[in-house]
Amino acid sequence: MKNVTDSFIFLGHWPFARSFGFNTDILATNLINLIVVIGILVFFGKGVCASCLLNDLLDNRKQRILNTLRNSEELRKAAIEQLEKAQIRFRKVELEANEYRQNEYSDLEREKQNLIKIGYEKLKQFEKNKNESLCFEQERAINQVRQRILQQVLQRALGTIKSSLNSELHSRTIRANIAILGAIEWQK
Repeated sequence: MKNVTDSFIFLGHWPFARSFGFNTDILATNLINLIVVIGILVFFGKGVCASCLLNDLLDNRKQRILNTLRNSEELRKAAIEQLEKAQIRFRKVELEANEYRQNEYSDLEREKQNLIKIGYEKLKQFEKNKNESLCFEQERAINQVRQRILQQVLQRALGTIKSSLNSELHSRTIRANIAILGAIEWQK
């Protein structure tokens, strides 16, 4: 082994060419690393064929990959089942929410209709009261006008009677009234 390292050291003292050189760092060279790995394999791998070792490594790798695939497939199936369950729950909750929303909308619509109906009834009652008030005020105004007209007519009639009443007209009116009363008595 000493001869091998000496030869490498000896190569390190050669003069370098322009584009060609040797790496004298034993730990950094790939050739040394490969020789060491091959040596370890030969030393520890006596009695083991390389193809059997390679087949075992590949079989182990294949089994690990298959196990990983099986596990991921099982996880995928479990995730799909959970997703389906969640979708079913979501649809159920969505239906309940829609039903609740519809019920609330129905209740709101019913309340709205009731309020409109009550408002319409109050409006009709208000209109009726207004019309009654107007009729009452109109009758009162008509009665006041009638009273004033009657008062004015009576005042004119009284004025006309006073102005045209003289003693002869007065005595004729009295005689006519007595005659009417006498005729009524004779009929009884």
